[in-house]
Amino acid sequence: MTRNISLSVNDTPIKLDYFVAGYLDHVTGGIVSSLKGADAIKNLELNIDEDGNVTINLNGADIPLNFFATEIVKSTVEGIVAPLKGIEGAINKVELKIER
Repeated sequence: MTRNISLSVNDTPIKLDYFVAGYLDHVTGGIVSSLKGADAIKNLELNIDEDGNVTINLNGADIPLNFFATEIVKSTVEGIVAPLKGIEGAINKVELKIER
């Protein structure tokens, strides 16, 4: 599967190796595919803003999230990116893009 994955944390691009890119793709893809209204992932944009709000745009359509889904997505993504090289201090903003 050809994929393009980009990650930015606190407005800083993070270089991803093969393992981390694949891990982000599979974990995030699993979460998103379990959400109501989700289709197969072609283009995914997941954002966590400074206020902790999570937005997911899947194939050009916004996916609505309730409080529980927002908290699960936020804590999972932050937990994955926190130990990566280049991440220092608190995670205030995350931008993840996946193209398959």
